[in-house]
Amino acid sequence: MRIDVLTLFPPMIDGFLSESMLGRAQEAKLLEIKVHNLRDWATDKHKTTDDRPFGGGAGMVLKCEPVFDAIEQVSTPGCRRIYLTPDGTPLSPALALELSQQKHLVLLSGHYEGIDQRIREKIIDQEISIGDYVLTNGTLAAAVVIDALARFIPGVLGEEKSLTTESFTSKLLDFPQYTRPAVYRGMSVPEVLLSGNHGEIEKWRHAQQVEKTQQVRPDLLK
Repeated sequence: MRIDVLTLFPPMIDGFLSESMLGRAQEAKLLEIKVHNLRDWATDKHKTTDDRPFGGGAGMVLKCEPVFDAIEQVSTPGCRRIYLTPDGTPLSPALALELSQQKHLVLLSGHYEGIDQRIREKIIDQEISIGDYVLTNGTLAAAVVIDALARFIPGVLGEEKSLTTESFTSKLLDFPQYTRPAVYRGMSVPEVLLSGNHGEIEKWRHAQQVEKTQQVRPDLLK
């Protein structure tokens, strides 16, 4: 799978992509990720990528010319061009899974007060939000989307079973996890987890999931 990220701040994402699961996925050729600086497509000597909004108002808006040129240059036939924005479709496990099945994604990171509307209307295929809050720019959002979808690519996770038991894969949050030592500072691991009875362990874990979901996210049970 190929992913191209267009941003004004490549260093914000470069380190993230080189570490842990994403770094290993690229080394194994399961993922090909390229990060591009939008200023490379600016044509004036100051590498200008933004301008004041028509009609007035605070902030600056990313210009059409560099963004259109950048997207057109990195795109391939059938690729999906995505804009990261707070007013997009919320990211979910189902959406991450669907994105993981694409061959090529182009992720556009917005900045300032956003991007020229003509970009959104003419050259963007999908708009995605990672939550109901605003970041200084969409580079971190692009990183979140990449991390979320990469986990569904076969071979990326060391333990594929974790995809079926973690929070939000079903409508329940995750169950508590414990490891050695069995007793630490007077705190003991629940006896059922030490019993070796896998049937009872599964029942306990499910009950813990239901209890936590009722307490923290009851909306998921509706």
